Amino acid sequence: MNIQRLGAVARKEFIHVMRDWRSLFLALAIPIILILLYGYALTLDLRNVPTVIWDQSRTNVSRDILSLFQGSPYFSITGYSNSYRDIQHELDTGRAMIAIVIPSDFAQKVKAGKQVAIQVIADGSDANTSRLAMGYASSVGMIFATNVVAKQMAIKGNMDMLDPDQTAQSSRASQSARLVQPVDLVQRSWYNPDLRSQNVLVPGIIALVMIVVAAMLTSVTIAREWETGTMEQLISTPLRGPELIIGKVIPYFIIGMTDVAVAVAMGKWIFNVPIVGNAGLLFAMSALFLTGALFFGMTLSITLKSQVLASQIAIVAGFLPTLILSGFVFAIENMPLPIQCITFIVPARYFIAILRGIYLKGIGLEILWIDALFLGVYTLIMIVRAHKKFRFKLE
Repeated sequence: MNIQRLGAVARKEFIHVMRDWRSLFLALAIPIILILLYGYALTLDLRNVPTVIWDQSRTNVSRDILSLFQGSPYFSITGYSNSYRDIQHELDTGRAMIAIVIPSDFAQKVKAGKQVAIQVIADGSDANTSRLAMGYASSVGMIFATNVVAKQMAIKGNMDMLDPDQTAQSSRASQSARLVQPVDLVQRSWYNPDLRSQNVLVPGIIALVMIVVAAMLTSVTIAREWETGTMEQLISTPLRGPELIIGKVIPYFIIGMTDVAVAVAMGKWIFNVPIVGNAGLLFAMSALFLTGALFFGMTLSITLKSQVLASQIAIVAGFLPTLILSGFVFAIENMPLPIQCITFIVPARYFIAILRGIYLKGIGLEILWIDALFLGVYTLIMIVRAHKKFRFKLE
């Protein structure tokens, strides 16, 4: 391999990218747009769910539990209803996503220490949001129940202090003991204490950005040479196949690593997602994944020899699997078993696992070496396949 010829090809491709504003826009502007779009628009956090209330009790006790909903950041009280027909109208029009129905005997049963049910009606047309909202509503109910138990114990404790009869004290103490919950579940989230979705999504966005830059841009490089008729001129030169392929990859590798740096900086300064682990390891693994993605796009360009077809296949075979099957948005564990098996051939699955391990957990290759190994195997396969597919001669 001649370094001078390799540099000449890389310089030629750099000039083409700089002169072609469309390619330059795809290489620089679209990654920034993707980071902003997914960072702000794609969120798994539940906030301000529009909620309608039907309080049939209208007592201080019912207002106590309603104050918990009003003070929660997860619910936004948008109105009050007086019938199920009103609730249905609110859900049909989309002005409410969840409804809370408090029965008329709510206060009496709470004061008597009896079990009482509060109805939670959710709009099931948005299943994920409804499931989360109902879970948060259950948490509010548990908080209210805990507050009621604490008040009842405090009242009974004051009565026992005034009662001189020790037998009555032990009896009331045993009754109070029945009100105490046997398990106190203390929750704590490691690596992401506030459970911010941006902390999970921003590392995955880096993989999306690299797929866009790598697979979509390099998928048209060789095909463009065949369509414009310049491949015949290149064949007549002393240039060799590996020099042409690697020389065309170099400019997009530099652009891709620049986009990685931009994504990391935007994640830190805009979305407040710092890197807990080794930044050098992050860029090294990004370079490994980027190389594989570049040669994946190059393989498509060599095989198809059509810019339009190659770019379309790059989107279908590169971008969509990264978005859907890599664990970026949807948990792989929740997918059907056949789909889980398919995810093992999606390289972004391993890269996103590495990114989240470095970003959130601060771990290194002593734990992530398996994912790094699979990523290296994928890159090696793409490099070999691109060189095997390329025939530097006229058909």
